[in-house]
Amino acid sequence: MRHLRLLTAALIALATPGCERRPDDLAVTVSVIGGNPGLRSSAEGRLPEPSRVYTAAIAQGLVRYDGAGGVVPGLAERWIVTDGGRSYIFRLRPAQWADASPVTAKQVVDSLTRTIGPRSRTPLEPFLAVIDEVVEMTPQVIEVRLKRPRPDLLKLFAQPELAIVRAGDPSGTGPFRTVPGRPGWRALRPADDMAEAGAEEPAADENETVLLRGERAASAIVRFVARQSDLVLGGSFRDLPLLTHAQVPPANIRIDPAAGLFGLAIVSREGFLATAENRRAIAMAIDRPALTALFRPDWQPVETLLSGRLDSAAEPTIPQWQALPFAERQALARSRVDAWRADHRDGSLAIRIAMPDGPGATLAWGRIARDLRDIGLQPYRVGMRAPAELRLIDEVAPYDSGRWYLVTACRSCPDDLTTLIDAARDAETLPERSARIAAADLAVSEDGAYIPIAQPLRWSLVAVRLQAWQENGPAWHPLTHLRSAQP
Repeated sequence: MRHLRLLTAALIALATPGCERRPDDLAVTVSVIGGNPGLRSSAEGRLPEPSRVYTAAIAQGLVRYDGAGGVVPGLAERWIVTDGGRSYIFRLRPAQWADASPVTAKQVVDSLTRTIGPRSRTPLEPFLAVIDEVVEMTPQVIEVRLKRPRPDLLKLFAQPELAIVRAGDPSGTGPFRTVPGRPGWRALRPADDMAEAGAEEPAADENETVLLRGERAASAIVRFVARQSDLVLGGSFRDLPLLTHAQVPPANIRIDPAAGLFGLAIVSREGFLATAENRRAIAMAIDRPALTALFRPDWQPVETLLSGRLDSAAEPTIPQWQALPFAERQALARSRVDAWRADHRDGSLAIRIAMPDGPGATLAWGRIARDLRDIGLQPYRVGMRAPAELRLIDEVAPYDSGRWYLVTACRSCPDDLTTLIDAARDAETLPERSARIAAADLAVSEDGAYIPIAQPLRWSLVAVRLQAWQENGPAWHPLTHLRSAQP
C-alpha cells in the first residue's frame, strides 16, 4: 500500500491540465525503473536496468539489438561463424571513443577479455565459459575462439553486459554520446552527429536528443501520465498494479512477449522439502491461472521449465500431474502434507518464500500463500536476501538455450543434477549437447527443483509519437529505435 500512497501523492503534485500528446520536435524523454544510470562493466557485477540501458546507448558491443529484437551490427560491421560454431570472426568498423581517439582491435580484445576473465562477476559467466580466448587477427579483425561449438552466441554478444568499454577512462563507441543537459538527466546525442559537429559543440537539433533517467516506478508512471516523458522502460509484475491506480490509457501500455523464468526455485531441501514427491506437491498446489489473472487476462501460465524446444533434443518435459484437474492436484498435494505431518509430529511445515518488494509481488504472494495454506503448509514471506525455502525467479532469457533455463532455475541443486547440467555444457558436439539438455530437463522436472508459474511479464509505457517502438521477445528496447530517425 505504501507504493499506492506515494503514487497518489505524486499524481496530485504533478497533475497538469495538458491532455495533448507531446510535440514531435522535442527531445525523447525516457524513464527507466531503478536507480541512477551509469556506465559500468558487467565484470563488476550485475547491472541495474537503468545502467544496462545507458551502457548499451553509449558503449555498444560487437553487435546490438534492433527494435524488433534482431541482432544487427554494432562495433563490428560484419562477422562469420566458422569451424562448426567454434570460431566467431568479427570485422570492426572505423570507430572513435568519446574523446575522438580511434578504437583499436587490441582495446576491443582487452574489453572482452576482462568481461570473460576469471575475476569477472558478470551474471553471464556460466554461459561465457565456453570462450577459450579472444585474439587480434589484424588491426581491423578479431576472433572469438570457443572450446566447443556454439553457433547461437550472437544474442549474448548483443547483451549490454558485453559492451565494449575502454579501461582506465571508461567510455564507449556509441551509438550515443553523453552531452551536457538537464540536471538529473543523462542527455544523449547520436555519435555520428557529434563527429560531424565536433565533440565540444554538438548540433543543436533537440529532435535528435534523448534524455534518460532512472527512478522509482511510481515516479516514472506519474511523469508519463503528466506527459512529461515519452517512454517508461523496465516494468515488471512488481509494479504493474500501479498502472491501474494511475489510470494509464491502455493504448500506452505495451507488453513484451518475453521468454524466460517466472517461478519458485527450491533453495532448501530440509524437512518437508527433502523429497521430490513433496516438492512436486507445492508445484501442484499453485493455481497458476488464478495468479496470472490477477495481473492481466492475457498473461499465460506455464507448467514446464523450458519455454519451448530451443536447443534441446526433446520438447519441454511435462509434469505427470499436468492432466489432473486443479481440485485433484490440490487434494493430492494435501494428502502428501498430511502424510508427512503424520510421520513427523514435531516437524515444521513452515515455508519461507523470498519475494521482492512492490504491490505486484504482494499480489502474487497473497495468491501463493493462500494456495499453500489450503494444503496445510505455513508460508511466510521474507526478503530476497533472507534465508528461505523457496525463492522467486523473474528473469528474461538472454539467449535461446535450454542450458540457461537449467542453470538459472536449479538453485541449490544436488550434485547429481549439477553434473547433468554441466554435462550439457561440456558436450563436444551439438547433437550430444541437445541430448544432454533434454536429459537434464527431465531430471530437474522429476526432482521438483523449480516450480514454473508463467513467462516473465515485462511492460513499457510508450507515447504515441514513438512510432518505431516495437514489442519483442528479448524485452529489450534500444534508444536508437524509438522514432523513424535512428542513429
